[in-house]
Amino acid sequence: MMKILRINMNNLAIAEEEAKGEYKNLGGRALTSRIIKDEVEPTCHPLGEHNKIIIAPGLLTGTTAPCSGRLSIGGKSPLTGTIKESNAGGTASQKIAKLGYKAIIIEGKARQDGLYIIKINTSGAEIIRADELKGMGTYQTAQTLRDKYGDSYSVICIGPAGEEKLSAASIAVTNIEGETSRHAARGGLGAVLGSKRIKAIIIDNEKQDKISYADEKGFKSQAAAFAKSLVETKQVLTKYGTANLVGPINALKGLPTRNFSVGEFEGASKISGEVLRERITERNGKTGHPCHPGCVIRCSNIYNDEKGNYITSGFEYETIILTGSNCGIDDLDVIAKIDRFCDDFGLDTMDTGAAIGVLMESGLLEFGDTEGVFNLLKEIKQLTPLGRIIGSGAEITGKVFGVTRVPTVKGQAISAYDPRAFKGTGVTYATSPMG
Repeated sequence: MMKILRINMNNLAIAEEEAKGEYKNLGGRALTSRIIKDEVEPTCHPLGEHNKIIIAPGLLTGTTAPCSGRLSIGGKSPLTGTIKESNAGGTASQKIAKLGYKAIIIEGKARQDGLYIIKINTSGAEIIRADELKGMGTYQTAQTLRDKYGDSYSVICIGPAGEEKLSAASIAVTNIEGETSRHAARGGLGAVLGSKRIKAIIIDNEKQDKISYADEKGFKSQAAAFAKSLVETKQVLTKYGTANLVGPINALKGLPTRNFSVGEFEGASKISGEVLRERITERNGKTGHPCHPGCVIRCSNIYNDEKGNYITSGFEYETIILTGSNCGIDDLDVIAKIDRFCDDFGLDTMDTGAAIGVLMESGLLEFGDTEGVFNLLKEIKQLTPLGRIIGSGAEITGKVFGVTRVPTVKGQAISAYDPRAFKGTGVTYATSPMG
């Protein structure tokens, strides 16, 4: 991987350049953050033409190294106003790497209204007008594009939240099954991509594999040993997913509950990893699901409804807690539907859950009011003023409704670990305005 693909939306120009200097030895978030530091003016508006989106696979992506297929996306965040990296699983990263690209740099801003897609394959890259995708959710967008261009394409896309430049907008990546359940969700980078009027990026390496090894036998031997070690030591994650943390974190009184007001939730046992696994098994879903090809930890899952119909996958601890106990909700089906809505509309479940918790704190609705939450999701979908406020994240929601306990730092919702119980998180989020 020694090429950088540069796409300038100002004049719809595409160019390839060689990765030079220290870029040769960087990948993933190290590369995305360094390019933003080098090329983006710190004082620029995150949604203006001078911000950039950087998409980069890891240094070992495309090789046989286990769990090396995640994708990093970087830019100046609309939420924090600082350099941001968000990452996701899915199939896109390995395809980018096998095409020989260390990074894709998207800069400028399309001069005309409308939407575009960027198509990348072995023949190069192409910018295509795609106004017909306007307003589509991520699931429909991916299916429409794969129907048109072929199921072999990986899709990176935004939903309506990104098109409308809501500050908590995410960027979706298709998983192994082609569903847009993997999200680079943090920091509002979906709004940045939307500001450039790009709806989707589709990638297909067409079985081309440019990954080369200095010592292929030695590398694959070490990779196999590492994979074996991960399989043996991460069995709890494989069996229960990241939701295995619900019980232990609750016992340590660090589980965010009712807008981080307390760290222990009486309904924790109903949303635990054990109950999640039981329900998935009963409904013919799947546990031990890889977030990308080559992930041997396989902490992801596929969650179905009572009739066995797919709702969501990648049903993780952070989503379950911030849209669950943080909102006083102890029903996995309700949480799964919130997750599905956010994935399709293109919103970060963490900031959305935190924003709803803040609204509950304000008294607009009661903690645990599931009907009220679904009504809020309708507000977001209809892009009403209230919906736009929620879609802008917890910080804006707190300011609008005069709430003093707002679990954010520099404009972004914190993770699902109460920093008063988990000192490491407390140090990381030392500037939190939480009471």
